[in-house]
This record gives sequence, C-alpha cells and structure tokens, in this order.
Amino acid sequence: MEYLQYGVDALSLGSLYALFALGVAMVFSIVRLINFAHGELLMIGGFSLLFLSGLPTVFRIAASAGIVIVAALAMERIAFRPVRGARDETLLVTSFAVSYLLQSIAIVAVGATPRSVGVLPKLATPVDVGGLSVPLLDIVSISLTAICLIALPLFLKRTSMGVQIRAAAENFRMARCLGVPANRVIAAAFAISGLLAFVGSLLLTSQTGLVSTGMGTGPVFAAFVATILGGMGSMAGAVAGAYILGGLTMVFQAALPLEVRSYRDAFVFGILVLVLVFRPNGLIQSAAGRQRVV
Repeated sequence: MEYLQYGVDALSLGSLYALFALGVAMVFSIVRLINFAHGELLMIGGFSLLFLSGLPTVFRIAASAGIVIVAALAMERIAFRPVRGARDETLLVTSFAVSYLLQSIAIVAVGATPRSVGVLPKLATPVDVGGLSVPLLDIVSISLTAICLIALPLFLKRTSMGVQIRAAAENFRMARCLGVPANRVIAAAFAISGLLAFVGSLLLTSQTGLVSTGMGTGPVFAAFVATILGGMGSMAGAVAGAYILGGLTMVFQAALPLEVRSYRDAFVFGILVLVLVFRPNGLIQSAAGRQRVV
C-alpha cells in the first residue's frame, strides 16, 4: 500500500513537471529558444492570484490567467522578437537577462520575503481512493495535466493555427516560404506557453500556499532537465521526460535510507546523466531540435 502511495505521488509530481516542460518545449519547438524566463511567468501568476484575492474565485483565476498570457506575449514582443534572428548564444543570454530583470523588478516592487496566499484551500482535503489517502490536489493536478495533454494535441491537429504551429515546429523556414505568418505563430506559441505556466502556477501555489519572487526557479530547472531528457523540441518527449523525472524522484525518496535521503536529487541526476550518455539527443529527437530559425 505504501508503494501505491508513492506511485500516486510520482504521478502527481510528474504531472506538475509535465506542465512546466510543455511550456518550455512549446517555445523551443518553434524558435529554438530555451526560455528561462518561463519561471517568471509562474511568479507573475502567483502574485496575480495574491493581489486579486478579493475577487470571486472564478474571476480571480480567469483574470490571473489573462495577466500571465499578456505577460508572455509582451515578453515575446519586447525582448525576443528583436533578437529572433540572432545566434543561439544571444537568445540564451537574452533569456537569462529577462529572467533576472523580472525577478529584480519583483524584488523591488514586492520584496523577497515569501507571502502566504490562499488558493483553493479545499484541495488540501484528503480523499480515500481504494484505501489510499490521496490529497484532492494530487487528483486535480493529474486531471488538469491530462486535460492539457488531450486538449493541446487536438488544438494542434484540428485548428488552422495549430496546423501552422506544427508546420513551423517541423520546418520553420519552409513554413515561412509557404506563407505561414511567423509573428502570429510565435506569439500563439508564447500565449499557450503562458497559459500552461499559469496552470502550473495555480497548482504550485495551491500546494505550497506561498508565493515568492524566486518561486519559478526550481520549476523551470525541472522543465529544462525534462526537456533535455525527452529530446529538445519534442513536446511528447518533454512530457515523457517530466514523468520519468517525477518517477525517479519518488523512487529514490522511497528507496534511499534516511541518512542519505538528502542526496536524493544527486542520485536522480546521476541516472539522468547515464541515460543521456546512451541517448545524447534525448528519448525522442525531433526536427525542431536540429534546425535553426532564421
């Protein structure tokens, strides 16, 4: 029964990582940009939920989601569009610069001290599932991620914009030659990335009950690792990498003796390094991982 509990925990943690990784992979698949400022979108979502706490829950969540999506679009338009044709190193430095800039602005505006925020407190209620005591938040996390994993492929396959995004992810140069509007497609990718960031932020703040200026640092690192493990540019690979990362974390949490459990993450990343030795391009290699946007 204890191992089943760890299995549920691994699935919940992997679902959270999958939301973070999908947002990162969505942008990388088109513009070949690792957006480290994705973590700051989580921060914006968390503080939006904090400052809009006086609104009814539905309007509070909807308004916060809108703020994060607008922030993602502004990030693309102001920071990344002017350097879109630059070298990979320039894009990477720009990504770091945007991340540190937003964190610095947030520290000046609201301070570095974590703040308590009440978001959907009923999600902490445990639910009995087949003899297991599972927090409702875990069920919601798994369900929301499943909805995103179903809705996103449907959007990409069944809508005109989705088809254009898929074409751009497969071969950006050819897509542009065929008349795909580059600016609109990239903006749509950033908007979807922002929406995924908000869903992850909502679950994260519900889980911890805290918001802080550095709350996105850990999640974006996990997303980066999951994206590399799954295969750069592959959204399916990012999801697979996220669940593997979550699963390994809980395996070592359960298997390691108490005195060495603090080194859990070292064991996890050691296994991931071994995987990448044999699969240096990740589990699923896509065309987006090999091409360069111009």
